[in-house]
Amino acid sequence: MSSLVPIRFQDPDMDAMAQAEGRVAIIIPSDGKMNPAARRANRLTRGAVTRLVESERFEKVKTGDVISMAWPSGMAAEALDVLVLPRRPESAEARKAGAALAKLAGSKDLLVMSGNQVKAEDLAMGIALRSYDFDAHKTKESDEAGSVIITHQKADEIEAAFAPLYAVADGVRMTRDLTNEPANILTTTEFADRLDEMKALGLEVEVLEEDKLSELGMRTLLSVGQGSVSPSKVVVMQWNGGDKDDAPLALVGKGVVFDTGGISLKPAGGMEDMTMDMGGAGVVAGTMRALAKRKAKANVVGLVGLVENMPSGNATRPGDVVKSMKGDTVEIINTDAEGRLVLCDVMWYAQERFKPVGMVDLATLTGAIIIGLGHENAGVFSNNDTFCNAFLKAAGAEDEGAWRMPLGEAYDKQLKSRIADMKNVGGRPAGSITAAQFLQRFVKEDMPWIHLDIAGVASVSSETSYAPKGATGWGVRALSRFVQDNFE
Repeated sequence: MSSLVPIRFQDPDMDAMAQAEGRVAIIIPSDGKMNPAARRANRLTRGAVTRLVESERFEKVKTGDVISMAWPSGMAAEALDVLVLPRRPESAEARKAGAALAKLAGSKDLLVMSGNQVKAEDLAMGIALRSYDFDAHKTKESDEAGSVIITHQKADEIEAAFAPLYAVADGVRMTRDLTNEPANILTTTEFADRLDEMKALGLEVEVLEEDKLSELGMRTLLSVGQGSVSPSKVVVMQWNGGDKDDAPLALVGKGVVFDTGGISLKPAGGMEDMTMDMGGAGVVAGTMRALAKRKAKANVVGLVGLVENMPSGNATRPGDVVKSMKGDTVEIINTDAEGRLVLCDVMWYAQERFKPVGMVDLATLTGAIIIGLGHENAGVFSNNDTFCNAFLKAAGAEDEGAWRMPLGEAYDKQLKSRIADMKNVGGRPAGSITAAQFLQRFVKEDMPWIHLDIAGVASVSSETSYAPKGATGWGVRALSRFVQDNFE
């Protein structure tokens, strides 16, 4: 697994700037006003910074831009990076600026002379998020990650403010690692083992095996995994940081470690990307890690259903009828609509056992949500405006795209079955909505509930502001903020 780049905070040391190797960054607002560090860099480079600020190029800069001077005279560094950032930026501006510095630094040492910059902890958060690299399976020895030092006039205060952000960044890292991992490595058993290791952080972790799932009546979940030799599992993670008698918030994640589509086999092209179909479970795992590491003062339970959807002589067939834990029967029209079959049993179990104050499920559920929202926003479905708006506010504060989608009884008509209580698909029209309508049937009356379809944002083919291409870790920051703002 990967590790977070270490970030240290120190008091300003102007003399260190000249001798620092790797990359050195200074911060200048768009009006060109220099702080002491920028003025020192200007003297070291014999006026090069002044010439840059007075140039036509600087007149066109935008917040977050970085202008690099390679091999600056008077300095040992490979580059002097001039970061354009107002002294009082928004959190998202500071994080994206830090991410831009991290992208340029790569594996090189990075010294950031931040002076008395406001939101320096968010600048550091951006560096932590963008420094991620998944190279666990490359035989070529990778470059050792460089050190990151951020100097600030209030170094101790910034370090304290950064500590909970760093915990969240570690949760994002875990989610990315899990989502990037190939399916021959991240089997259902390996996934469960990695979650069990989080007992060391203070989480209570329980692994429910197939015999227990059968006893509980989780037949729809078991039907998805019955074609695979990998055993199906449900992992329950509890963080009890709040009052003993407070009901927990429940997070439920789809953990299909590989999805062939089952008997309803997917096309070969692009099937290799289905290693990310456990992305919802990955976000739940990363969020629980973040909550434990930052010692969240809330009660939260995370539940993930871990299965593999494979075709075999024992696999579920289209046309089969399966009874859910709730007791409703489902006609399986398409075995590639398997995520909702995993979620519905785990959601019902979460409500029956934990009586949560609210429930959020996450899944890479439908390709249709990508058609609707692309790769910028997750689809948000909810039965409770207050609960939903609180999440959307948290996602916005963390700069994680989320867009509310509709629900309505009219869509239920598409799920009617001739021989069972419902079908598992509603046809091509409104595919993401009918999937959410299916899940809503397993939400108890008066239970605040949010369904997050993260198929478009869990893993992407091009880099984002905060991550290289591949797994993004979307959702960990938003959910941690949601817990912080509403349950602590």
